[in-house]
Amino acid sequence: MAKGSSSISKTAVWILMGLLILGLGGFGATSLTGNIRTIGTVGDMPVSVESYARQLQQEMQAVQQQTGQVLPFAQAQQIGLDRAVLQRVIATRALDHEAAQIGLSIGDSNLRDRILEIPAFRGVDGEFDREGYRFSLEQNGITEAQFETQLREEVARTLIQGAILNGVVMPDAYVDTLVNFVGAQRSFTWTRLDEADLATPIATPDDATLRAHYDENINIFTLPETKQITYAVLIPDALIDEVEVAEADLREAYALRELEFNQPERRLVERLVYIDAAAAEAGKAALEAGDSFESLVESRGLELADVDLGDVTQAELAEAGDEVFAAEVGEIVGPLPSTLGPALFRMNAVLPAQFVSFEEAQDILRPELAADRARRLVEAQAENLDDLLAGGATLEELAADSDMVLGSIDWTTQSTDDIAAYEAFRSAAASVTLEDFPEIEQLDDGGLIALRLDAVLPPRPEPFDAARDDVLTHWQAAEVEAQLTAQVEAQLPQLREGVDFAELGLDSVREENLLRSDFVGGTPPGFMSDVFDLNVGDVSVLPADAAVVIVRLDATADPEENEDTAALRAQLEQQAGQALAQDVYNIFNTDVTLRANAQINPQALQAVHVNFP
Repeated sequence: MAKGSSSISKTAVWILMGLLILGLGGFGATSLTGNIRTIGTVGDMPVSVESYARQLQQEMQAVQQQTGQVLPFAQAQQIGLDRAVLQRVIATRALDHEAAQIGLSIGDSNLRDRILEIPAFRGVDGEFDREGYRFSLEQNGITEAQFETQLREEVARTLIQGAILNGVVMPDAYVDTLVNFVGAQRSFTWTRLDEADLATPIATPDDATLRAHYDENINIFTLPETKQITYAVLIPDALIDEVEVAEADLREAYALRELEFNQPERRLVERLVYIDAAAAEAGKAALEAGDSFESLVESRGLELADVDLGDVTQAELAEAGDEVFAAEVGEIVGPLPSTLGPALFRMNAVLPAQFVSFEEAQDILRPELAADRARRLVEAQAENLDDLLAGGATLEELAADSDMVLGSIDWTTQSTDDIAAYEAFRSAAASVTLEDFPEIEQLDDGGLIALRLDAVLPPRPEPFDAARDDVLTHWQAAEVEAQLTAQVEAQLPQLREGVDFAELGLDSVREENLLRSDFVGGTPPGFMSDVFDLNVGDVSVLPADAAVVIVRLDATADPEENEDTAALRAQLEQQAGQALAQDVYNIFNTDVTLRANAQINPQALQAVHVNFP
């Protein structure tokens, strides 16, 4: 019961905060729609203007926080945000209607107790403040009766939801099936044969053989949809040679990064702080008695990461600096004073002093400053280049009149080389259409690009002459697999009878108790799935890209009853139970919503929408 009370308290606070946000946003009870108070009904329950507007505004704010951009209402409508909020509001009021129909509610005494538990209504003495309660509600434009009605409805909804979600349990048989599937084990023997294992090398194919293979596997040699794109690009590296970096700028950069270039001698140190000198001395005594530094840390409920100071200078250690810096690597010294109290220090490594002169640092600073200035030069041209495109300039004219370089690419979704290495280019190429005009886009390194789609080539067979090398490689792989399969065919009956691989001259590997999720190097994709399809004693020959894998299933085993299996069972039981409960609840909520027969007034809805910018 306490848990339910906490939930309702949080809900009530949320309601108040939502109303406060709504008020601050300029959505008062009278500013929205004049005399309109509802946007419709769900069963016997009215859907208030304030409730819908508040939730819609909250969803828009959530999207804005995620994207970091202002979300205009027109765009929110385009992505269906208003419809999603409306459906949620209708579903909520449908539950309220259902609760009213079955007579589910809480009494006045229960309601009073829940209100008294809400921290927002307590005074400075921690007790319920009647005037503060009234004032808080008035400030948020809601009467006591409205708030208490909302609280009753929220509690009733929670009771219905809890009755469904907490009352659904996945049958044990289902969980057992999942555990047996996930935890089942297989033991098998396997070997991999490649072209070197062929009794007779494969012959060199003639042109007719390759053409026949090309025709039989034309789907493999079909090119994907291709966009022929012309682009103009300006990257900062292209302007590096135009950038001059003065010595004064280099010295200023050097001064700003002096702590990076010039560092005093440091130590890697761990510090275990105690509450007082007596406790620190007891820790030191424990070390002298044979305890390790790690055990002292663990006895305090800490981890080594909690006591790690990283690299520190002698000055940063203050009074403990001299003794810590005099210690040998691995030595523990102390107790010594620290800013947090007496402590034991373990010195783990010596980091020598570092000094990089200005002359030496120039080789680091000059390229960085030049690259930064080149990026700024590029950025300064962006607006002018965009204006030229808006004025009707072509990409060819842009390249002729600016520092941009003209290029072209046959782009597919698999393209990742050259200009397609830029994520921004790939994104623009994927969305560009023949109707689009070129626009300046920024690349990941600060460069600029504008592109134009010239043509879209549908999927089509790659010409044989262009694909000949790929056809030859594919034919050779298929021929090796076919010949190896035929070569081992005579040995399969013996392997099925249990003859050892070694007796047949096959080097093999024995795998014990592997799961479906395990990976075996040197095997083809889906190998473990194929193994689990076998019966004990079965032997299978699997193609493996110019090789074959021979595998024999030797034994099967059910999941072991251990801590891991118990944890897996508990996890699957929880996940499956939650999924089933949520499905049942969704079905119930859909049915309740349909039976409530929501009636929404489009004019009232539009009156709310016009108040959103």
